[in-house]
Amino acid sequence: MAKRKLKKFAEVASFNNCFFLSFEDSKAGGLPLKGKWNEIYFKNNNPIILELGCGKGEYTIGLAERFPDKNFIGVDIKGNRIWTGAKTAIEKKMNNVAFIRTRIDFIDSCFDDNEINEIWITFPDPQPQKTRIRNRLTNMMFINRYKKILIHDGIINLKTDNEPFYDYTREVVEENKLDLLDNTNDLYADRKNRDEALTSIKTYYEKKFSDLGFKICYLKFRV
Repeated sequence: MAKRKLKKFAEVASFNNCFFLSFEDSKAGGLPLKGKWNEIYFKNNNPIILELGCGKGEYTIGLAERFPDKNFIGVDIKGNRIWTGAKTAIEKKMNNVAFIRTRIDFIDSCFDDNEINEIWITFPDPQPQKTRIRNRLTNMMFINRYKKILIHDGIINLKTDNEPFYDYTREVVEENKLDLLDNTNDLYADRKNRDEALTSIKTYYEKKFSDLGFKICYLKFRV
């Protein structure tokens, strides 16, 4: 298992659609592509969509296949997870996909102000302990970082199987007077007028938790 992980790490480092940002680099100017993703990497002016905590990149790949007129970037700290999505994108010759291996804490060292159009947060660790609230990816510390890199009126989407985390995020949105656009604590029982990508693309964790009978929650808001 360890050898296989090391092999994947080495391959990810060699993939031309994968980038790495260390703590040191985050303090020294960030990624060289910061502010230049469309100009240098994608070579177009299409909107850029992020998936944070992308895992194996199922959502990044699924959205990129459905929307070839948009660019998609998956972000995760685990290189052996990113390997799956990055390799799929290479094999399918998908030029609108990239991945970054880094901590979400460093997200504003990866992108310039107003460079991102939309963010997806898919099945993050809910960090249920009260002592770990600051690590929840939808607390205002993180949202303020997202707001910096998002265009004006940029959108954030959350999918989670953890209803307390969904409730927490909805409270954050309401308390900070953000614009709540859509929410449901049972997405598959309540599919009204929503894009089919919401239910047709499933991450590894979504499928796992759905099969166990967990309800899937969805929240969409504008910052």
